[in-house]
Amino acid sequence: MEIEQSGHEASEESPARYGTSKLTFRGPARDLSGAYVACLGGTETRGNFIDRPWPALLEDGIGLPCVNFGWPNAGPDVILNDAGLLALATAARAVVLQTLPAMNLSNPYYTVHPRRNDRFLCGTPLLRRLYPEVDFTEFHFTRHMMRRLSRLCPARFSELRQALQEVWVTRMRGVLTRIEPPVVLLWLADHPPGDGTGSADLCDDPAFVSRAMMQAIAPGTARVVEVVTRPEVRTQARRRTAMSRIEQSAASQLPGPQAHDAAANALLPALREILAT
Repeated sequence: MEIEQSGHEASEESPARYGTSKLTFRGPARDLSGAYVACLGGTETRGNFIDRPWPALLEDGIGLPCVNFGWPNAGPDVILNDAGLLALATAARAVVLQTLPAMNLSNPYYTVHPRRNDRFLCGTPLLRRLYPEVDFTEFHFTRHMMRRLSRLCPARFSELRQALQEVWVTRMRGVLTRIEPPVVLLWLADHPPGDGTGSADLCDDPAFVSRAMMQAIAPGTARVVEVVTRPEVRTQARRRTAMSRIEQSAASQLPGPQAHDAAANALLPALREILAT
């Protein structure tokens, strides 16, 4: 899920850094000298506005540290661009990888920031030819741009979306090939993966990702776990600390505590089986 208003992140005590990774993760820092499970993903994995996100709940069940490597608005590029993060994942006993959106990545039509993958940097000549009437200097976020382009011309937008979906499959396969331990691919959303290329809407994260795309990368995983929560769980209570109006608006777009409970419970059998081998 992408928080466009300000790129806000939930306030945390003692943000954590690990190894040679350039990223700052949710604290407190964990001891990685022993066995652990690496939890890679985006805002939902990081658990903004949640006291105990699914990696912490999963740890209760398996008895090994489940290190939260969630990064706000992540796409596949932030993982592939950070050799330190890939090394941390490879050193783990197992990895849980959240399904990431297909519009937060650099592609033949536009480039995104290498670490803040929701940040639109610039359009390529291919994009400018596809939408010659658009001034792309006005866009700062991928979702804002996508909403505008989809309204301008659905036919041309379909061409763009298909290209992004193809790149996503290639990029996610690249992530999976760079991680040596068994990977559990997690789908965490308020809807199941859609059937057909046009069914994965830009407002329904993980944006543009269809069941066919999930099936295309599944051979590179040990398990695929789907967690579909009811939309109303987004209205549940969040952090016990007071939140500003902007924070409340951002939190309402993200999975609530019940969704995190469901994710941990669904992942538990797969992780127990993998760790037992």
